[in-house]
Amino acid sequence: MLATEILDFTLLTLSGTPVTVGTVITAAMILVVTWWISHGIQRAIRRTLRHRTVADGSITVITRLVHYAIIFVGIAIALDTLGFSLGALFAAGAVFAVGIGFAMQNLAQNFMSGVILLVERSIKPEDVLEVEGKVVRVVRMGIRTTIARTRDEEELIIPNSILVQSTVKNYTLQDSIFRLRALVGVVYKSDMHLVLETLKRVAGEQPWRSARRDPRVLMTNFGDSSVNFDVSVWMDDPWEAPMALSQLHQAIWWALQDADVVIAFPQLDVHLDQNVTEPINRLATKAA
Repeated sequence: MLATEILDFTLLTLSGTPVTVGTVITAAMILVVTWWISHGIQRAIRRTLRHRTVADGSITVITRLVHYAIIFVGIAIALDTLGFSLGALFAAGAVFAVGIGFAMQNLAQNFMSGVILLVERSIKPEDVLEVEGKVVRVVRMGIRTTIARTRDEEELIIPNSILVQSTVKNYTLQDSIFRLRALVGVVYKSDMHLVLETLKRVAGEQPWRSARRDPRVLMTNFGDSSVNFDVSVWMDDPWEAPMALSQLHQAIWWALQDADVVIAFPQLDVHLDQNVTEPINRLATKAA
């Protein structure tokens, strides 16, 4: 009897509905069960989609949306159990949202941007992006912020509104193929046929290059001190681009050295008029 009396003890009354210890415990159990059901369904979805070879990034997005939907339903049922009128709650929530919207614009923008990213799936975990001039790999996507890691092993917390409202390069949106370009200039007296053959051979010998695209070597322009070439090689992992570009530069350097081709650098010839050189020569003669 004592337990029954405790469970029936009224804590407060909401809209004529008494809120007892029992209803509070029931609401808490509903939330716990909802959380447990959410994790169970997420595990089932992961197993099912992995058997169908769905990408891990897509699986993460789907399970996150399912989790939010189930938790929302659980909270609504728990509040209804406590005696809250959901219709009145939503009406009050709308008024409340308008009131705090002006004070929390950034938070609201980031939240809605997170929902958009999860629905559109234009950015997924493990994608390689260029955001505000930095190349990063997405580690985790939240409803408000996205966690990314730079090539310097720095963790960046990026507000989702930046990913939605600004121009973002996604190097792995449809495929991961990435173009590397090395620019090199040689002196005008070089054998250009030899230069082209050497650059094509070097580009084709890179072990990391993608077999899906053939390398391309273009003579781009005639500079003031050099004939310039553009060497393009494609690779399948944009995250390793700096290391691959360094290897390509080294290979070009050594190959041109072995072929006795001089890599050009800016030079300036100065010619002095005779009325300037004669006084200089006289001074040099006197000094001698």
